[in-house]
Amino acid sequence: MQKGGVVYIMTNKYRTTLYIGVTSNLPTRLNQHKTHFYPKSFTARYELTFLIYFECFFRIEEAIGREKELKGWRRSKKNALIQSFNPKWEDLSNQIKEW
Repeated sequence: MQKGGVVYIMTNKYRTTLYIGVTSNLPTRLNQHKTHFYPKSFTARYELTFLIYFECFFRIEEAIGREKELKGWRRSKKNALIQSFNPKWEDLSNQIKEW
């Protein structure tokens, strides 16, 4: 059985730095980011604890492809994507915990 995947974007409280990641288990991965499970990781170093965007896919390979696509975009295009999905750039973590 194939596992699905999720592409997600994290930011800090000032909304100045973005991190794009992919996972097959977003609630667990989100908890790892918020608790700095990997203290030397990019998200821990830059305090990226706010989930501001996510996309779900049926196959992890699709999610990985989308992650690569988004990482190649300019910041302005990423901002527009986030703005269309989450206009106030609010932390969406509570929505994920309900999954």
